[in-house]
Amino acid sequence: MRSETVRPAAPTVEIIVTEELDAATVPRIAALLHDAVDLHPTHLRIDLAQCPFVDAAAIGMLLDVHRRVWSEGGRLTLRNPSPRVRRTLELARVDHVLQVE
Repeated sequence: MRSETVRPAAPTVEIIVTEELDAATVPRIAALLHDAVDLHPTHLRIDLAQCPFVDAAAIGMLLDVHRRVWSEGGRLTLRNPSPRVRRTLELARVDHVLQVE
């Protein structure tokens, strides 16, 4: 017989990104975000105030994390993107899928 410990979901987890999100950093940041999703938060916030740049690899990763959070009943919010990052999200039309504050 196998027994498992069920941990309650974390209400909110916030990750602060302090570097560019590009093809070089996405694997490491994605691993961190997936570890956060493993906590089963009801709300995952990614603070982008200090993130100067996002590229297509980063956008794909953010959408992947969003799908995973959403499939587990949570929500993902991108907070405080710089004007440059916000514009990139708008051009990619990600702001229609992800909540951006």
